[in-house]
Amino acid sequence: MNEPGELRKATFAAGCFWGVEAAFRHVPGVIGTVAGYTGGSKPDPTYEQVCSGITGHAEAVEITFDPKVVSYEQLLDIFWKSHDPTQVNRQGPDIGTNYRSAIFYHSPEQKAAAEASRDRLQKSAIYRERMIATEIVPAAEFWPAEEYHQQYYEKCGRGYCATRQVDE
Repeated sequence: MNEPGELRKATFAAGCFWGVEAAFRHVPGVIGTVAGYTGGSKPDPTYEQVCSGITGHAEAVEITFDPKVVSYEQLLDIFWKSHDPTQVNRQGPDIGTNYRSAIFYHSPEQKAAAEASRDRLQKSAIYRERMIATEIVPAAEFWPAEEYHQQYYEKCGRGYCATRQVDE
């Protein structure tokens, strides 16, 4: 567990990591974002291996944040708004287990907050008719993606994946 005043980590998967990374990158209190792979079994996977479905990894973003500026709960709100958590192993046209919706928690407090936020949303009018499919699982080894995936939208522009953009 992190000591008070320390930076914290949050890890989210919500489809193509380009859009997920962009949704969090400029949030006040977010110190850094890294696109990568987690939740699978292959050490140090490549993008091609992850896309093949053989690794079990999800495309994810590891976020370093200052909890004095932005809370984990606020990050969860952005996560839920940035994608459709009712889709199983896909977001829009992107299909495969690597595009699944998942919250990889780093502490018991994050697990409790993630479950509480999911349960609130599931009871809301937005999702009452559709089941939220998001996995809430312990954070595992995180493997940074290749450099060309980092800050992709800033390098190449938006419009390449189905992740919704959140108003900042």
